[in-house]
Amino acid sequence: MGDQSNNVSFTDFQLIGFSDLKGYRPLLFIPFCIILIYTLFANGILIIVIAKHRKLHAPMYILIGLIALLGFFVPIYFIPRMLFGFLLDWNTITRHECLIQMFCLHFSACFQSTILLGMAVDRYFAIIYPLRYNDFVLSIRNAVLIIAMVGLVVPLTFCKTNMVYHSFCEHTSVVNLACNDISKNYLALTVAFGVTSTDCFVIFCSYVIIFVVIFRSPSGESRHKAIHTCTTHIMTIVIAYISVTAAFVGYRVATIPRDIRILTSAMYHLVPAICNPIIYGLRTTEIRTQIVNLFKFNKVTTY
Repeated sequence: MGDQSNNVSFTDFQLIGFSDLKGYRPLLFIPFCIILIYTLFANGILIIVIAKHRKLHAPMYILIGLIALLGFFVPIYFIPRMLFGFLLDWNTITRHECLIQMFCLHFSACFQSTILLGMAVDRYFAIIYPLRYNDFVLSIRNAVLIIAMVGLVVPLTFCKTNMVYHSFCEHTSVVNLACNDISKNYLALTVAFGVTSTDCFVIFCSYVIIFVVIFRSPSGESRHKAIHTCTTHIMTIVIAYISVTAAFVGYRVATIPRDIRILTSAMYHLVPAICNPIIYGLRTTEIRTQIVNLFKFNKVTTY
């Protein structure tokens, strides 16, 4: 679609990500469909197991369950629309749908950072102050931050074009189409990035202290279990923040092809959803045991 006059704003957008692939674009339906099915199944199993068994209702497992919930819902926020776009060339999204999708994706990303921080604090109190353990949730902070960030997009006028070279409503890609001054929008995005970076710093400091305490403690079963648990959490944290870094670098290096930028942005949301069920399903003994029992029970009942 063409340009509009400055006093008129588009009410919908065209998500034309991966158009540079031309005839090969529909082939992306296959890998993203597989990712959607896998993430729903794997994270769904993790949620069922944790919800079903009372001994998995301890704070650490609840945080793992929240990670699985994010892994279940985040792909639903944008992959189905991508699949319709790849297969049927249905690329239109209304402005209101775009803002809702933007809020859901950015809130989920910020909430993931909070959960990882919660896991670090969980281990900190469980290992260093076991009798003074306290849960640590900052969901309200995330809601206020993302509502403010997306709220600043609402009054913007989009009079230049409605062609968004992306496969979902990513904040920067949409805001850059506005005809207004967008300095406040970038300031809000910077604040959101700063909050996530602060979470990362606190997580790093927490695990440094935790491992100092662990390696100073006497060797034995409890020490081995503490190292194993913390290492599992660190694997999740590394995957999450590597995905963030890859997406951030992708938008800052001009020589990177724009389709690669979209892919890194999508993987930023999807890689944790793909990897976390494997990490927690294989490395957490209590969860692994219950998953095996679940499939054994289902196998028995089928005969």
